[in-house]
Amino acid sequence: MGAKSSRNTTQNNRSDGHLLEYFRNTFVRGGGASSVNIVQGLTATGGVISDYNTPPGAIYRAHIFTSSGTFSVSALGDYGSNIEYLVVAGGGAGGYSASNSAGGGGAGGFRTNLSGHPLAGSSYPVGISTYTVTIGSGGASQQSASQGASGGASNFYPTPVSYPSPTYIRADGGGGGGYQNDSASPVNNGVAGGSGGGAAWSNGAPSSGGSGNTPPYSPSQGNRGGNFTYGPNAAAGGGGGAGAAAADVSGATQNASNGGDGSPIAIETATAKYYAGGGGGQGYSANGSGGQGGGGSGGTSTPGNGTYATGGGGGGHSAGGPVGGPGNPGNGGSGIVVVRYQIAQLTATAKATGGAISYYGGKTIHTFTSTGTFANTSPGPLSVEYVVVAGGGGGGGKNTGGGGGAGGYLTGTTTCPTSPVTITVGAGGVGGPSNPSSSGTQGTSGGLSGALSVPVTGGGYGGKGVTATPNAAPGGPGGSGGGGGGDDTGGPYPGGPAVPGQGNVGGAGAAPGANAGGGGGAGGAGQAGQPGTPRGGHGGLGIQLPATFQNPVSAPSPTGGGLGMPGPSGSYWVAGGGGAGANTNPGLGGSGPGGGGPYAGAGSGGAGNPASQATAAIQNTGSGGGGCGGYEPTFGGANGGSGIVLIAYPS
Repeated sequence: MGAKSSRNTTQNNRSDGHLLEYFRNTFVRGGGASSVNIVQGLTATGGVISDYNTPPGAIYRAHIFTSSGTFSVSALGDYGSNIEYLVVAGGGAGGYSASNSAGGGGAGGFRTNLSGHPLAGSSYPVGISTYTVTIGSGGASQQSASQGASGGASNFYPTPVSYPSPTYIRADGGGGGGYQNDSASPVNNGVAGGSGGGAAWSNGAPSSGGSGNTPPYSPSQGNRGGNFTYGPNAAAGGGGGAGAAAADVSGATQNASNGGDGSPIAIETATAKYYAGGGGGQGYSANGSGGQGGGGSGGTSTPGNGTYATGGGGGGHSAGGPVGGPGNPGNGGSGIVVVRYQIAQLTATAKATGGAISYYGGKTIHTFTSTGTFANTSPGPLSVEYVVVAGGGGGGGKNTGGGGGAGGYLTGTTTCPTSPVTITVGAGGVGGPSNPSSSGTQGTSGGLSGALSVPVTGGGYGGKGVTATPNAAPGGPGGSGGGGGGDDTGGPYPGGPAVPGQGNVGGAGAAPGANAGGGGGAGGAGQAGQPGTPRGGHGGLGIQLPATFQNPVSAPSPTGGGLGMPGPSGSYWVAGGGGAGANTNPGLGGSGPGGGGPYAGAGSGGAGNPASQATAAIQNTGSGGGGCGGYEPTFGGANGGSGIVLIAYPS
């Protein structure tokens, strides 16, 4: 059947970098047996692009935002102006108790208008305009007995518009979990939110899980956390999820309940995925599991964090009891925004499946922002080009912490077999806390990424800083090394080593006599970290993705929302080193000796005077988090960014 078109010849033959150009080349010009009805959809930019086929042959484009940015519409198409969206807020953190039980964090609010979904709202027409996208952060784990922190709101709205408005779609952050207090007190209750946090045991009265759908929307954005019915045994409820409330617990058991399940939706790709699961609680005898959709399990010394870009709630944690121990509660997972619309209609056969699929420059590109499977569906081996970036390291805590190292970076070509291949995307490392009553803590290393037998090491942690004994600590080893902590009583404390061919070493923290001025900047994929001086060291420069993957439709805004982040020469930069903390003058993330930036989405260091918090790296950049620069109890090193995997082959 011949191709149909509502466009003129010049428009149909343009090299626009879209899936439509692939259709024109492959199906209209005699290259394929299938037919395509070329009817132009919206023309829009922003986010990571996913083009996919849904039965019976509708082709959709999804714009996936795991960091804040903009969705810009420059032309309306022939399929109408309606878009479908998913907006998920950040999940709440689990509660922390010095005793025996703590509630799980509630999932971030979940809002959609995807046709056929049980929680679908009304239609959403767009105009030629720019739409603001903000991604809510997950609630941060607390460093002392307290309710968990709530997650941040995620938003999608045209610029300018004020909340509330029918065009302002807001999902509210999940509520934090409650913590055990031996007398009746509000802190035993879970916090209200998009979904509510779970309740913890109270010695004086029943305690309540936080209410969900707060503030209320119709359809509901979430469910309540698990309640605790008064009794003698220490138990706790899980956090609520988008799909279900958490189960209640009573004094007849010492076991915590699981988090409520999230809701499945097929919008990033044609395959359904769960989002917004609640975090599991921690009881005296047994912990609850996280709900489907990224919820973290209740923990012992290492409670589960909510999965980033799902809005999952964090697991609760208690220091006492047989299943307790030292540690912090689980962080909530960050949120996500996805916008999709139809762009064409055809029946076609792809060469592979997995990840978000887009088409640019004659290549088919698979983008993995989370762990998944790449399956070669062609008759034989498939030659591919790849980029693998591991998770960035967390920045060091305690006043003059070193920056977190960039995740390892590798690119090259290989041959993919016909059997499915697991793609692993490493999580970002967690920043080290800073508590005035302790010596602080180093960050944690980023997670390993791997694809096609190519393992890449996570970024090294930032060393803790301190201005009194015990002394600071060196940066950790990794794909790129973390920066060393700053100190005025010992050292210098070296930066961490790097894996050859994957990154660069971290900078050393300030030596004695330098007024504990700054920790060392972390190494980046393109350059070593800068040493600390009376100021914090800048993180090493990242690296720009190969031209194969520089699809203009996925170009990031200055705040994110696309593929990579801006750098010293254009966009699409990843794997920058985190900047170090300092007393007065912190280091910039991913900036190198010339300053500027921050670049590549790397986090910058914090300062002590005037006080400022270190900043986290942008998700899916593999960049390192900034090092701590102050003594305030809520300050600490910042989290590293998760990694990313890209695979391309000729269309």
